[in-house]
Amino acid sequence: MVKNIWIFNGSNSRFASGVFEDIEEAEKWIDKYKLTGVLTSYPINISVYDWAIGNGFFTPKREEHRSSEFIGKFSSASLEHFHYEDGKRD
Repeated sequence: MVKNIWIFNGSNSRFASGVFEDIEEAEKWIDKYKLTGVLTSYPINISVYDWAIGNGFFTPKREEHRSSEFIGKFSSASLEHFHYEDGKRD
């Protein structure tokens, strides 16, 4: 079983501003500061790229899909995630 961790990225931020073991603690923090952004559940000890391929959410079709630049920027909308505005889940 793959363990997950919740990571919050504020609106227009380049880096995560919070990392949580459970969604309840993350949502308390988001509500406390009335934050706007996205909370995403990431698998631990596996890249999102490998996770997406392993779960059938992505198949590399072009050579660029195997490049380090592509893999280093890869994300997947298939990860469980929630959007927040002013601390409330959309």
